[in-house]
Amino acid sequence: MATTTDKSRRDFMKLAATAGGGLLLGFGWTSAAADSISVLGEAAGAAAGGVEFNSYLSIGSDGIVTIFSPNPELGQNIKTSFPMVVAEELDVDWKKVKVVQAPLDAKKFDRQLTGGSGAVPHSWKRLRTAGATAKQMLKEAAAKRWNVSVNDLTTENSTVIHKASGRKLSYGELAMDASKLPVPTDVQLKDRKDFKIIGKPVRNVEQKNIVTGKPLFGLDVYREGMLHAMIQRPAFGMKVKSVDAAAAKAMPGIVDVVTFKNNVAIVGKSTWQVKKARQAVKIAYEKADNIESTPDHDRLFKQLLDTSNEVVVRRKDGDVEAAFKSAAKVIKSEYQCPFLSHSPMEPMNFFAHVRPDGVELVGPTQTPERARTETAKLLGVAPEKITLEITRLGGGFGRRLQADYVLEAAELSSLVKAPVKVIWTREDDMTGGSYRPAVRYRFEAALDAQNNLIGYKLRGVGINSGNPTREDNFPSGAVENLLIDSVEHKSPITTGPWRAPITNFLAFAEQSFLDEVAQAAGKDPVKFRLDLLTKAKAKPTGAIKYDIDRMRGVIELAAEKSGWGKKQGVFQGFSVYFSHASYVAQVGEVAMVKGKPVLKKIYAAGDCGIVINPSGARQQMMGGIVDGLGHAMYSKLTFKDGLAQENNFNNYRLIRMNEIPEIECHFVDNGIDPTGLGEPALPPTGGAVANAIFKATGKRVKNQPFIDEEVFKTVS
Repeated sequence: MATTTDKSRRDFMKLAATAGGGLLLGFGWTSAAADSISVLGEAAGAAAGGVEFNSYLSIGSDGIVTIFSPNPELGQNIKTSFPMVVAEELDVDWKKVKVVQAPLDAKKFDRQLTGGSGAVPHSWKRLRTAGATAKQMLKEAAAKRWNVSVNDLTTENSTVIHKASGRKLSYGELAMDASKLPVPTDVQLKDRKDFKIIGKPVRNVEQKNIVTGKPLFGLDVYREGMLHAMIQRPAFGMKVKSVDAAAAKAMPGIVDVVTFKNNVAIVGKSTWQVKKARQAVKIAYEKADNIESTPDHDRLFKQLLDTSNEVVVRRKDGDVEAAFKSAAKVIKSEYQCPFLSHSPMEPMNFFAHVRPDGVELVGPTQTPERARTETAKLLGVAPEKITLEITRLGGGFGRRLQADYVLEAAELSSLVKAPVKVIWTREDDMTGGSYRPAVRYRFEAALDAQNNLIGYKLRGVGINSGNPTREDNFPSGAVENLLIDSVEHKSPITTGPWRAPITNFLAFAEQSFLDEVAQAAGKDPVKFRLDLLTKAKAKPTGAIKYDIDRMRGVIELAAEKSGWGKKQGVFQGFSVYFSHASYVAQVGEVAMVKGKPVLKKIYAAGDCGIVINPSGARQQMMGGIVDGLGHAMYSKLTFKDGLAQENNFNNYRLIRMNEIPEIECHFVDNGIDPTGLGEPALPPTGGAVANAIFKATGKRVKNQPFIDEEVFKTVS
């Protein structure tokens, strides 16, 4: 069985042979300066100087530039933005650029995962340096051939040019010569004013494959002799008592019914046969954990909010007790959200083939290294004996950060001694998932006689949420007396990161409460926030973990583009949030239609640094807004006897096409290096919409989903 390194080397050799020889540049992803760059010749031999390389930029004799993209692609368009960065510095013809998904290789790649909106920020300088280094080597090769100074050469459209003589050479013609030169240790990166590709809209490089149905996703994986499997999982807090699989085993195409790790797997020759047989298996369960059969979360949250036990103080500034004691006015409010399913369009699935000489894993995962490490531990094999091929992900939103479905495939393959693809149904996905935690927040604010905010309290209570607060986010640092603490409740219900973890609901609650405080103080909501930022900059209290000027920038841009406070016939609500190193402000516009509030438009202003691909950035911004709006308005999971009652899209409400408002996106152009954008547009959406609803109706929505609130039932 080949190791991951061996497989990467074979792929590398094939690529070099396909390119007909030429320059193959390996560049280090572990150093921002890309100081581990190495050259490999036409035979793709060892890196010059023995430097370990992690990813490759290749230039073939045909002029084609290829980059291995290590990060899983789940719709964030990383397979387009990565090569755009390289192509920019390389001055290459975009039509001659392609990207190849790299397999898992923990030795070569640093941060080979998708999560936290961190792929582009992490790789920005590495990619630029790789492109600039290759360009410099091509220029040096041309200078040597023409016997001229490299300083007299320029590059454009995959060509090295000597303007004085009018001579030109294509990158393909120079690739072989360049491969024999030493690698420069210091290269000049472009000034952003000279960018020709970065900042221009570029179509998704996989668009044609997606729309024509090419096999890209985990569900497309097929291997000769592969078996299919579905697994019956118990409700949370339950365990298998007995299994009667006789009828299922007698059905056509069924190979086996296997009980393992409190699961019952039906294995067969086709998905349909397995699905039908699963219905014939009779399983009896019994209680495993001491949990309430139908938890009363409202009662539980109230009890925990009032508790004095197991409270974790996250941040405390000033004398909070004295501030509230001296306050002229105190505002209190509570906000609550339910569990949510991740609901990616592609349900969980993975392929595994466990053999005596090694393990092959193939499928959609956001954390391939975690999947391999946990598989190695489960099977008791060395990680280097496991290869993992990353397919395109049909959505993830944090669900595919987990490795449970990968381990199911690996363990099942080891038990049945055959290659197996495990497929979850939609019902499996919703009832056996890892959910967004249910959370409740209690806020308190103290105003002095001049309506200045002098005290602020937040207690977050979460069910398996870890820390349900973000104690250093705004308005921390802008209030002299502040207390943020939390209480955690443990439950057998599995939870995990859900797009923009914690802030996906916290932002709605915080921004809605800040509007409550602004109203009590008799101040405009936008000015109220700007005044707090001015105060934080002039006289900060404690640590400031957000960039005041960047937050101010998106606030002012959103207010300007939306015509804040100047429109007739619509009611506007404002929200702004910082998450994953980026800033997004939004204005929601609501109109009253037949006595009920209807969202008409959302304006969004984002600061994610340099926008590499405006088309992709708009898609991320709009997608995050639609995701945030839909789940705030409509979605919820409830549990009975440890089982989610909403198990498919007929009873788990998602937003519909005709419910999506007009969305107008703008970006702050501040020239800083890129920061994340996959998640930051989601958190502020709920607050902007809820605050607009209040303006329109005089009633606040404090719980999600909004559709269950009285404002949508009693307004006339």
